[in-house]
Amino acid sequence: MRLVCGAVVALVLATTGGCADGRDPAGAAGSAAGTIRLGTLVPLTGRSSSSGEAMVSAARMAVDEANARGGVLGRRIELVVGDDACDAGTAVTAAHAMVAQDVTVSVGGYCSSATVPTLKIFRAAGVPMVLAQSNSTDLLTPKYDSVFLVCGTVAAEADFAAGWMTRTGARRLAVVHDGTSFPVTLAEATVAAARASGTIGVAGEWEISQGAPGYGRTAKAIIDGGADVVYYTGYYAEARQLVVDLRARGYRGKVVVGDGATDGPLLEGLSRAQTADLYGTAMLVPELMPELATWSQRYRTAVGSPPGPSTVESYDAVTVALDAIRRAGTTDRAAVRKAIAETDMTALSGPMSFNPDGTRTTPRFLLLHATGTGFRVIPQPAQG
Repeated sequence: MRLVCGAVVALVLATTGGCADGRDPAGAAGSAAGTIRLGTLVPLTGRSSSSGEAMVSAARMAVDEANARGGVLGRRIELVVGDDACDAGTAVTAAHAMVAQDVTVSVGGYCSSATVPTLKIFRAAGVPMVLAQSNSTDLLTPKYDSVFLVCGTVAAEADFAAGWMTRTGARRLAVVHDGTSFPVTLAEATVAAARASGTIGVAGEWEISQGAPGYGRTAKAIIDGGADVVYYTGYYAEARQLVVDLRARGYRGKVVVGDGATDGPLLEGLSRAQTADLYGTAMLVPELMPELATWSQRYRTAVGSPPGPSTVESYDAVTVALDAIRRAGTTDRAAVRKAIAETDMTALSGPMSFNPDGTRTTPRFLLLHATGTGFRVIPQPAQG
């Protein structure tokens, strides 16, 4: 996201035990007698700050629970929190600061456009990355063996979206993005998936500007193109405005938003008429999933608010990192990276293992339908 941030990036050290500032000789983070540090780089300022704050709460909850069980390798865990503001320049500065805090694993990542430029920084420091939310295929371009995605990639989400559109009888698709990494790659993958289906034509692909006061011209072009389904792949602020403009222009077809837009107050201020036939492809939404009821209650107790989207994945990223450190028997980053690659466990979000390229073996998505002020899950065929 194009956000203006201060030159000084605040790095918050959420300490749940004592501190140590040395490294052990093997390149591990922290001394053998000190704490183990995990770093989470997420947006704490800007338009996506509510998502970043929820991710920090979930990550801290996982750390606190691990410490309550005695920590890992007999050592306590600390969470180092950095603000990337979903901005590439801010993220780079924050990543350098985080590396200086001797983190063993990076467990953050929300906006892919901010995460991509940090890859080489963590790679140079030997810090493996378990990305909680970032899932653009741009993350795979460097072919680093130290980057692991908790969420399914945009290619998997595009296939999921196009498959559902096909089953609903959609015939003509309009795709809209905001020009940044994740939305662009999801848009391109969806266009490819629609064309591959052989049943959905593509009316066009449009780019809108973040923060613009309105998208009336784009809405008109979509309607003139004869689209009966619109897929917006960006974030919720622009998604909400696009819905308003489409309905104001008389569009009555389906509007679908990607997971970056279902995460946040998408429905605030929209009428029932505006949210009619509004859907979203999403990661996991704990409050809508009965199987996560117990965990959701633990989260409410620990945090004081309900768990929103992104929280399960953030919790799982910490769980994966700590499980790998435990199995590696050391905080040596190379050993931990190898252990992450060999992960085979059941996490909150389901079976967790990784393909050789760092993508998740069995990604999972939800199809949501707006119900006025909230969403309900529409059951889908088994994913795998």
